Amino acid sequence: MENILQEIGIDNYIYLSTLLFCVGAFGVLYRRNAIVMFMSIEIMLNAVNLLLVAFSTYHQDAAGQVFVFFSMAVAAAEVAVGLAILVAVYRNLNGIDIDNLKNLKG
Repeated sequence: MENILQEIGIDNYIYLSTLLFCVGAFGVLYRRNAIVMFMSIEIMLNAVNLLLVAFSTYHQDAAGQVFVFFSMAVAAAEVAVGLAILVAVYRNLNGIDIDNLKNLKG
């Protein structure tokens, strides 16, 4: 079996990664729900990880794939902390709308 990157082409990976990143950026900029914003940030991070793996495979260097592994571990920790903060905010404000978080300024 030939290299899958040669069959599909790196252009398609770049297009897919760009599309995913734009969808994530749109979600962060235009949605006011904190959970949707967290999911959009994760989509953007996964788009970058996809591009790192594609370029790593294209250049036949495993350093990009190792970096993606650590990046996903940090993202998992970020989601755990972020969701814990969101649960605490929901318990205090009975909602997770970003506009309501302005009231938390002390």
